[in-house]
Amino acid sequence: MGWGRGEALDGSETGWGRQAEPAPRWRALLDRARLAGRGAEQPDTDHRAEENPAPPPETLPRRAAGTGWTGRAQAVARPADASFGAEPAYRVEATYRVEPAYRVDPRYGGEPAYQAEPAYRAEPEPRAEPSWRAEPVHPPEPTYPEPPPRGRGTASVESRYALLDGGYQPEPPPAESRYALLDRGRYRPDVHPVPEPPRIEPPRIEPARIEPPRIEPARVEWRAPEPATELERAAGVLRRELGGPRVLAFANPKGGVHKTTATVLAAATVGSVRGRGVLAWDDNELRGTLGLRAGSARHARTIRHLIHDLAQIEILEGATLLEHLDDYLRHASDGSYDVLAGEESPRFAQRLDQFTVKRVLELLRRTHDVVCVDTGNNVESPNWRTVMQAADQLVVTTVPREDAAFSADWMLDLLHEEGMGELADNAVTLISCPTPGRTPLQDDLERHFATRTRAVAVVPYDPALETGSSIEYHQLQAETRQGWLKAASVMLEPFAR
Repeated sequence: MGWGRGEALDGSETGWGRQAEPAPRWRALLDRARLAGRGAEQPDTDHRAEENPAPPPETLPRRAAGTGWTGRAQAVARPADASFGAEPAYRVEATYRVEPAYRVDPRYGGEPAYQAEPAYRAEPEPRAEPSWRAEPVHPPEPTYPEPPPRGRGTASVESRYALLDGGYQPEPPPAESRYALLDRGRYRPDVHPVPEPPRIEPPRIEPARIEPPRIEPARVEWRAPEPATELERAAGVLRRELGGPRVLAFANPKGGVHKTTATVLAAATVGSVRGRGVLAWDDNELRGTLGLRAGSARHARTIRHLIHDLAQIEILEGATLLEHLDDYLRHASDGSYDVLAGEESPRFAQRLDQFTVKRVLELLRRTHDVVCVDTGNNVESPNWRTVMQAADQLVVTTVPREDAAFSADWMLDLLHEEGMGELADNAVTLISCPTPGRTPLQDDLERHFATRTRAVAVVPYDPALETGSSIEYHQLQAETRQGWLKAASVMLEPFAR
């Protein structure tokens, strides 16, 4: 009978009354039952054994009689399928493959010996960390210790891997001795001295001394721009500071030579430019007319009233002085200058002595910057000589006539004789034209007085002055105002700053 896969014994052949199982699977089940109590894993049947079945074992002995259990195995086995062959009764799933280590011994001579699980492998003893060797303090010479024995327990941390290589690694020298070779001058018997290379000093290069450029401080000099015209230059002179109050004396012993007219127009011209601080005084002892031709007659007070109250006024100061002095002065219609009128009575002339004239001039200097004085015709009077001595600038007035010019020339000679030659030499000759046009005598007079005085100024003719009435500066012709502007600048130019 065959023992191939799927074949079974019937009851007539075995005498057991049930189908027989293949011997290899039965033995495997038997071995699984024996090991069930030990908790061991049950090996799976090798499918390769099914494909190549082992030779049948020896036939089991028959049983003598039935035990009442005959036929129980039939309930376990499934009927064979004709198409796929008979399936084994208790087929173990393929996932429980029997490992080679637990393969059943075909002899089944006893319980298979199970290979004991290997005991936990003892870990190697930890290598003892090397104790830190105290480095010698300042050793005299670097020494190298003997090479340590080859092993794992005595090697230092730095030489662990060096010992594995099998090479000899000497102990490094102490930190202090690493740079011992660099320490020149110390003797090292184990080190051959190396001659020190010659020290080559680099050439010393002195830094070039670069003197900074000497910058001279800029000299800033203010220079007034050149005036565009001569009139602007003349006005600029009149606006400057004069270095103190200045007295201008208009003089000529001859009458009718425009002394009063020149005094009024000079004060009006300077006052129109400066705006204030200009006064015209009529010092004519023989009934002068300056008060009538200049200013508005607000009152009838003259020099006589001022001299009467002079003691009470001259002790005043500042604004109080200006306020009290204004009661004795007349003013121009445009307010550009003030007027101190002369006395009309001829008997008053005896009271204008030298001392009184000096006190009046001193009072006017305290209140005004420019004082224009119309002197009389008597060169022997004390007031005339006092004004000449106190004057800062002499203005010699004349007209283009021989008698007027002869009187002016004689006065200059008199001043030289009286010791006032410097005043005469620095004087300004003012030629007023009483008629329109230029005469040949005018040219001769200009050349003559240019040699006797500092400067010669010529003012043109104006019809408004011919009538002899009140003089209004703003009513004069433009040419006349320009002529007087140039003449006034010539008078004050030596004092302008």
